[in-house]
Amino acid sequence: MYVVLVTYTAPLTEIDYALPDHVEWVAKQYDHNHLLASGRRDVHLGEVLIVRPMSRLKLDAMLAADPLALAHLAHYEVTEFAATRTCPELRMLNEAIPH
Repeated sequence: MYVVLVTYTAPLTEIDYALPDHVEWVAKQYDHNHLLASGRRDVHLGEVLIVRPMSRLKLDAMLAADPLALAHLAHYEVTEFAATRTCPELRMLNEAIPH
C-alpha cells in the first residue's frame, strides 16, 4: 500500500486550469479500484492519495499519467508501507491477517 503526497509546483492559476482533467484522472483511478482515499492537504499545497497494494512499477506508471504530472505541475512523494493494523473497514488490506 502507498501514501502519495502530491505537492503542487506551479502557480495556483496553472493548477486550477489543470484540475478538471486531474479530477477526471482521480475518478478513473477509483473506477479501476486503485485508490482507497484522496483529498487536498493544506489549502492549495497539494493532495494525498492512499493507493491499494500494487507493484511500484504500476504505481509509477499510474502517477505518470496524471495530468498534473504530464504538465509538470506537481511533485509526487511515494511512501510504501505494509498495513498490519487497520480499522474493520480496511481489514482486507491488513497484511498481518491471512486472507
